[in-house]
Order: sequence, then C-alpha cells, then structure tokens
Amino acid sequence: MNSEAPAVTGHPRMILQFEGFALFALCIFAYAKLGYSWWLFGALILAPDLGMIGYLRNAKTGAQLYNALHLTALPIAVGAWGYSWSEPLALSVAIVWLAHIGMDRMLGYGLKYETDFADTHLGRIGKAS
Repeated sequence: MNSEAPAVTGHPRMILQFEGFALFALCIFAYAKLGYSWWLFGALILAPDLGMIGYLRNAKTGAQLYNALHLTALPIAVGAWGYSWSEPLALSVAIVWLAHIGMDRMLGYGLKYETDFADTHLGRIGKAS
C-alpha cells in the first residue's frame, strides 16, 4: 500500500463493512416495501461507478469524481427532496444509489485516495492487495 494512503484495519474496518451491509440491506428492504421497479434497480445499481471515468484524466480527478458519487450525503439529499416533493423517481434513485454505496463498503471498496485507484480508506483493492 502506498505510504500516503493509510487505511482502516482490524475491528474498525469490520465495523465499517458491517455498516455497509446494514445500509445495503436497509435499502433493499425499503426499495421492496415501496414497490419500485426492479428493472430500474438493476439498471442503476452500478451507475455511481461511472465516476471512474475521471481516472482517464488522472488519479486526482478520478478520485474526486469517484468519491463525489460515493458520498452518502448526495443520495440522502436527493431522497429527501424526492420524499418532500412526492417524486417517487427521485426517491427510488436515491435508494439505489445508497444501496450501491452500502454494497461497496460491505465488499471493502472504500473512498479513493488521489495516489492510485487501488488505494482506499478501507485498504488497497485489486490483485496487488
């Protein structure tokens, strides 16, 4: 791992991954209870990973764009707006977006450091890990 990219390890890492699982499970439950389209869920579940396109420019831009799309505050804001204005599409998108973030954290994919795509706050990912 790059010395500039520290990572959470041990028990705190397990707690963060469990939180990711809990978020993912809650989103699946809420999505099902609200009766939203599973086609939409399938179409959008990997959409936040489009942020990886920033890596075509450089690691700094890639990390910033990727992290922006993996920040829970954004889908929470979209969901709050969707709920407040009775916009089911916005609320369903927000739930799928949060489910993606939870799934990533559960699997150990963390927020990116600007050093390298594989350097995350939950540890280095990929074959070199």
